[in-house]
Amino acid sequence: GALLALNKPPGLPVLGQPGELSLDALLPVLRRRLGLPAEFHVVKAPARQCSGLVLLSSCYHTTKKLQQFFTKARQRGQYPATYYAVTVGVPAEAEGQIRTGLRWQQQGDTAMVVPVPAPGRHSLARKEVKSTLTRYRVLGAREGCALLQLQPKTAFPEQLQVHLTLLLCPALGDHEHSSRVGSVLGVPFLLTPEAAPTRTQVLDEELLSRLGLSPQQLRHLPLHIHLQELVLP
Repeated sequence: GALLALNKPPGLPVLGQPGELSLDALLPVLRRRLGLPAEFHVVKAPARQCSGLVLLSSCYHTTKKLQQFFTKARQRGQYPATYYAVTVGVPAEAEGQIRTGLRWQQQGDTAMVVPVPAPGRHSLARKEVKSTLTRYRVLGAREGCALLQLQPKTAFPEQLQVHLTLLLCPALGDHEHSSRVGSVLGVPFLLTPEAAPTRTQVLDEELLSRLGLSPQQLRHLPLHIHLQELVLP
């Protein structure tokens, strides 16, 4: 019918800057290639750094109906979106929930998303902080890495990356937040955002060898968070 699903590579933004390659800029080309008369709208898509399922619609009313469904599903306590993530580290518990407040914080010239473990009622009411929740399950683990199923109940920029660092298991290819997980004698611990400036993810030599990467290539390693499934009404 009106729906089309695509698999987006990591690094491709949905809405780009003028002159930048983006999903939105590619939609007219896609429409012509498929020979469809109507324009496409983006119903649901993963963030720029993530890969995975993009849901497009050629019908405005279908787009609105589905977007409302996703919002109401989360309000009812359902989890309409399922992500897969490869993590550096294995969670202590095989399944559970990550619940924390998230907010934007200015650090130097850049704004970053930081956790607020116990947000106050006033900060939540003023929407300075958003209460967030992600359900996770370990699908497999091997040699210090894991494959996780992630189901966010809330939507906040970089929510999954921050939640994985709170598990002390940052996503593979997370060059934004992984520096917040330190290690002493092989035991991971959490650093404050102020004490952990953004840098290329650090991996041990054994994992680099298994990935077939040199330390110089590591900064090009994409984020391994993938939108795997969407539930439709």
